[in-house]
Amino acid sequence: MASPQGAAQAVKDTVQQVADKVQEMTTTDNAAASDNATAPNLLLDEVTGEHVSKTELKKRQKQREKEKAKAEKESTRQAPPPPKRKAGPSEEDLNPNQYFEIRSRAIKRMKETNQPSNPFPHKFHVTYDLANFEDEYKHLKKGELVEDKQINVAARIYNIRASGENLRFYEVGVNGAFLQIMAQNEKSTSKLSFPDQHDHIRRGDWIGVTGFPGRTSPKREDNPGELSVFAQEVILLSPCLHQIPSEHYGFKDQEERHRNRHLDLIMNKSTRNTLLARSKIVKYIRTYFDSNGFFEMETPILMKNPGGATAKPFYTHHNDLNMNLALRIATELPLKQLVVGGLTKVYEVGRLFRNEGIDLTHNPEFTTCEYYEAFADVYDVMDRTEELVEGMVKHICGSLQTKYHTQTGEEYNVDWSRPWKRVEMIPALEEACGEKFPPGDQLHTDETNQFLKRMLKKTGVECTPPLTNTRIIDKMVGEFIEEKCINPTYIVGHPQVMSPLAKYHRETPGICERFEAFVCKKEIVNAYTELNDPFDQRLRFEEQARQKAQGDDEAQVLDEGFLTAMEYGLPPTGGWGMGIDRMVMFLTDNYSIKEVLTFPFMKDAEVPSKPKAAEVVGVEPMVVEGTTHK
Repeated sequence: MASPQGAAQAVKDTVQQVADKVQEMTTTDNAAASDNATAPNLLLDEVTGEHVSKTELKKRQKQREKEKAKAEKESTRQAPPPPKRKAGPSEEDLNPNQYFEIRSRAIKRMKETNQPSNPFPHKFHVTYDLANFEDEYKHLKKGELVEDKQINVAARIYNIRASGENLRFYEVGVNGAFLQIMAQNEKSTSKLSFPDQHDHIRRGDWIGVTGFPGRTSPKREDNPGELSVFAQEVILLSPCLHQIPSEHYGFKDQEERHRNRHLDLIMNKSTRNTLLARSKIVKYIRTYFDSNGFFEMETPILMKNPGGATAKPFYTHHNDLNMNLALRIATELPLKQLVVGGLTKVYEVGRLFRNEGIDLTHNPEFTTCEYYEAFADVYDVMDRTEELVEGMVKHICGSLQTKYHTQTGEEYNVDWSRPWKRVEMIPALEEACGEKFPPGDQLHTDETNQFLKRMLKKTGVECTPPLTNTRIIDKMVGEFIEEKCINPTYIVGHPQVMSPLAKYHRETPGICERFEAFVCKKEIVNAYTELNDPFDQRLRFEEQARQKAQGDDEAQVLDEGFLTAMEYGLPPTGGWGMGIDRMVMFLTDNYSIKEVLTFPFMKDAEVPSKPKAAEVVGVEPMVVEGTTHK
């Protein structure tokens, strides 16, 4: 048995051995860790905290990248795509009424909120005429910009193209000038964001654009770029609430075009060009007379006695005076009264009104120019007519040779050069009928009436009643002479019975000094040496009254006021009247008068009712108190 001292010593030795063992193990571990940290072929994996070989680490990183890409792909597939901004609703998917209602409500919201702007601003300051743009900047090369030249233009949008969210192309036009507007987000200087400037704009809208000239720079090398205005700001000036026709199908229905001339002008360049040509023709005529010492006058439209032409008038009633009045059928009589008063060179371009049929060359209201020149005769008038018309054709068409196409497709090559051909009426009718006509001073008699009726039967010409001498001769002239007048031609030698306001021929009894000018078988001018004998004039009016009693509603009435004026002395005078509409038809190659009138007269038609803007958006009428004006 060991002593207590020996047992204690044994325990102490055991504890020391354990401590030494622990110390040995710790030292070994630390040495191993130190060896691992300093090993040249091991790298730290920051995800797990382990030290691994370079190859292992790359393997782990590659695997993690694959897992990350896969996770992102799965996330994208499950989430709905972000909504894309659109330049506007798809017009193809909406009928006109749907489009109108949607657009009207959108514009009403803009009005109420002024967001993003007022759709009907009061003013836009235009600083540049687009008609000059092509000529002024056509020298620009591909990609060249003139950023230091800021211009303000306003025009209607005809087409819109969007390329992404930050680029718009607008095809615009105004007054016959057409251009591209290019709007890029990076060039915008507006306070509004790019979408707020453009997303509410549609085809047909009027816009104001502030920008600078330049030529686009397309990627294709063979594309020279398009001359454009590079927009810095685009403002809606007036929205178009209706869906305008597509460029592909156009707006071609003639009835619809004539009833909706505003839309016709928007869609058809030919209509715009025709009406602009009409304006130039009227301007040329005015300039010609003004430069030759004439004074433009204005005469009454409402008349007690409509005279100056063979036509049936429109009547109206003046309530306060309890008087029946007629719309004028000519400006001749009042203009000649002005000559009596001492204005020796006068003219008027104005509207006339005749209650007659509507066809390809006639409209109830139409425009003429009449002029009267003291101390001139019918031969002076012929010279002036040729001078005026030849200059006008050259100015409008650039040549004295023009083409005209009829409704049936016939093509007439017209030479407007002077001198014009002259055809004597009675000899030409004698040749057509194969018989000698009664002398000129007998053409008003009943015997001549029987002869003329026989000629109608012989030639197979039909004339509507009443069969007066004047109507029969006029009908035969239309059949046998006018049909041969393609180039400008004067028909001369009219019987006095057909011309109550023309002076008698100085050599041939019963004939008067009158001519009618025809082109492409249609009359454009009627002229004569004016009758200035008040005694003879009264007899002529009485003959017209006799024809009216026979049933001719177009015969002229006796005008006592004009006869009284003539008794104060009308000097020898040459007079002339031209149909402006006919001239426009020939110089713009239109066989229908409706094409050359800004607003032709149209008969009533059953048109389906359409929604009204105020009704669609619920706008209530304002209360107006009192009379605002009188």
